[in-house]
Amino acid sequence: MRSVAALLAHHPVLDRQREVVTTAITNLDLHDISRSAYTYGLSHLFVAHPVQAQRELALRVRSHWTEGSGAKRIPDRKPAMGILTVVTSLDDALAELGQPEIWVTSAQAGDRPSLSYEAARDALKDEGPSVLIVFGTGWGLAPSVLERAAAQLEPVKSPRADGYNHLSVRAAAAITFDRLLGPR
Repeated sequence: MRSVAALLAHHPVLDRQREVVTTAITNLDLHDISRSAYTYGLSHLFVAHPVQAQRELALRVRSHWTEGSGAKRIPDRKPAMGILTVVTSLDDALAELGQPEIWVTSAQAGDRPSLSYEAARDALKDEGPSVLIVFGTGWGLAPSVLERAAAQLEPVKSPRADGYNHLSVRAAAAITFDRLLGPR
C-alpha cells in the first residue's frame, strides 16, 4: 500500500469572487483533521501557510497537545496532533515527502476527468510513490495548485435534490479519508 499524507492549504486559495487569497488557520481544522488523518493512518497532515505568525499559531497549538498541558490532560490526542507538520508552502511538503504524487480535492467538478474513489482506492493498493492529498480552505484551491495535480478526486456529492453542497473542509477531509482508506 502506498503511503498517504494530506495537506491543508491556506494559500493560494480562492475567495467567493474567485480571487486568489490567503485564509487564516483555525484551531478546529488543526484538531479535527489531525485526528481524522491519524485515525485513517496518514503519515502526515501538513498545514501550509505563507505568514509566519499563522505558522507560529499552528505550532503553539501542536505543542500544547504534544508537549504541554493538553498532552497531560488528554493523552490520546498527542499522537494525532503529532502528525501535524507546519510548512510554508506545498513545495515544502513535497520536498519533505520526497516528491509524492499530488491528488487534489474540490467541491466542484474540474475541467478534467476526476478520479473516482473506487479507482483511487485501487491505485493506493499498487506500488508507487506516496500520495499527498491537498485540501483547500476558503472557496477551494487556486488553479495554480489544481494544475500541478496528477489527479483530482471526484467531489463529495450531496444527495440533496436542491444541490446544496457546502461542507466544511474538516468534514470533507474525514469523508475523503474514509472513502479512500476505510474498511470496505
